[in-house]
Amino acid sequence: MSSMAAHSFSHPLPATTPGARPKPASRRAATASSEPVQDLRERILDTASSLFYQRGVRAVGVDLVVAEAAVAKTSLYRYFPTKDDLIVAFLEREDVDFWGLWDAVAAQHANDPAAELQAHMQWIGERLGRSNYRGCPQINVAAEFAEQDHPARQVARQHMVALRSRLHGIAQRLGVPRPEALAAQLAVLINGAFVSSGLLSGEEATPVLQAAVQALLAGARAGNT
Repeated sequence: MSSMAAHSFSHPLPATTPGARPKPASRRAATASSEPVQDLRERILDTASSLFYQRGVRAVGVDLVVAEAAVAKTSLYRYFPTKDDLIVAFLEREDVDFWGLWDAVAAQHANDPAAELQAHMQWIGERLGRSNYRGCPQINVAAEFAEQDHPARQVARQHMVALRSRLHGIAQRLGVPRPEALAAQLAVLINGAFVSSGLLSGEEATPVLQAAVQALLAGARAGNT
């Protein structure tokens, strides 16, 4: 909710020159060893994030991340001891970006919760219309792991809890009779939108979401939720 910064949920892969010969492993390792620690970690995470989002986390192995990032495998394991650690780092960064954008929008409508909801539907609708949009990363990754205690599912669950909590806060500010019910409906609407991008064209996503919010608000204010 997804790679958000106004989050693209898709990070570019490192650029390569067509026909260029790959660096020998020893040269790659030498380059990596001279690179600042934070830059090297971010390069690994950038590459893994792009691959995870584009192909799914189960389809991407550590060897592919190492090859695409042009780093030694020991460098990857220095910062991410297991693949699960890398997946969690990917989701946690997506989470920070998503809530950064959410909070920036919310700050613009601090005194008008109804306008805030419509503004959220605006940027979410725009996101659905992107050509490289593949859904919410948290939802995508959670769907790949059946194990309820998997670290990736725990991060995804925390994201959903945070979404419900923020929507409940908006519903309370709206003063509707049953804010918890409205928050649940809004959460279902937003998560449903994230997994239904193929059903909506880029032009209709935002108006469909905004109209749905208006209908939910009307029902909530009438006490019909």
